[in-house]
Amino acid sequence: MKPHLLLLFLLVACTAKQEKDTSVLFATDAEETDTLQYYDLHEIQASGTIIVGTLSGPDTYYEYHGQGMGPQFMLAEAFAQSIGVVVQMEISPDTATLLKRLEAGEIDFIALEMPKWQTRKDESLLREAIDEWWQPERIKQIQSTASNTTFTVRRQMRPVMQDAAHGIISPYDDLLRRYSSTAGWDWRLLAAMCYQESGFDPNAVSSMGAMGLMQLMPFTADAMGVPQDKRFDPEQNIAASARYIRKVSQSFSDIRDAEERIKFTLAAYNGGSGHVRDAQTLTQKAGRNHQVWQEVAPYILRLAEPQYYRDPDIKHGYMRGSETEAYVRLIMNRWDQYRGSARSFSTGSTSAPAKKSLQDGQYKSVVKPAEEWTPEEKGAETPQNGD
Repeated sequence: MKPHLLLLFLLVACTAKQEKDTSVLFATDAEETDTLQYYDLHEIQASGTIIVGTLSGPDTYYEYHGQGMGPQFMLAEAFAQSIGVVVQMEISPDTATLLKRLEAGEIDFIALEMPKWQTRKDESLLREAIDEWWQPERIKQIQSTASNTTFTVRRQMRPVMQDAAHGIISPYDDLLRRYSSTAGWDWRLLAAMCYQESGFDPNAVSSMGAMGLMQLMPFTADAMGVPQDKRFDPEQNIAASARYIRKVSQSFSDIRDAEERIKFTLAAYNGGSGHVRDAQTLTQKAGRNHQVWQEVAPYILRLAEPQYYRDPDIKHGYMRGSETEAYVRLIMNRWDQYRGSARSFSTGSTSAPAKKSLQDGQYKSVVKPAEEWTPEEKGAETPQNGD
């Protein structure tokens, strides 16, 4: 090598070493943290969250009424509690993707139905913690609990109509009328939903923790600002539900037809907005109209089949779609019955004015949401009791 090239090589090497030494000597805490490629047990505990990768399905992990379910979720949650962190589930379409995400450090371990969960080779402390926690009796007990997929509502059912002759649906008609304008719905639709949820029992409670007339889930009650000691109160429960309905309805503002939007809102209230959007994605992929519930409902049902809920475009995985499809159908049918038996306007606050639309050659009543009311309609719909 020529002398000047040798000198240049030594100079570059020396400079590079100095830069490397300087970066180590003077790195800030944040910079040192950023150089950590993977987390082991101590880093996971410091972060407060353990990220678990799995496949979606009834035997692994799925969401039901906004809450994590499934054997692998329940096992992962119990393990997370034992090390003092919360669990974050991440679903992938297949095992190959899970392995890639594990090696890339995107997830901390893989939870699938196998002898033991899979960790990276560099996660020795996490591996030891899992091995110590993984006791056969504990695993058997958690899996037994997880295998119970029958969800019930403890309630005392009241009649579908309290007084058909006088158009009285329930003891809560005044409250349903009052808060129907908050939801932007006909009060009789709110009543149909209330019956489906609780049978008009204000003390109804489900095995999932849903409470009261409208079966508010705890996280929904929190989001709507309902105090712990008021969640079974009929007015608080209905008012919070009406606010939540309006919020969900607004999230489906891309569905312009008002009655179609009602169906999608009902489905999301029961099964979760994410699952409903997934069903819309499948509907679009099949070349059908994703803004018409009748077209989307079959794909709500198909989200219980692996070939659909593991589609790469599906974000929220497995869904117990038969319950949601029936929920929408039964409420819409009962709403029709109530419209034939109870007056649209009576004492209490206003309900949304109806309009007529031509559908299949026949005129059908379609309830407009409050944001579509005209000034004339708003002026005409004044409460009869002065509220």
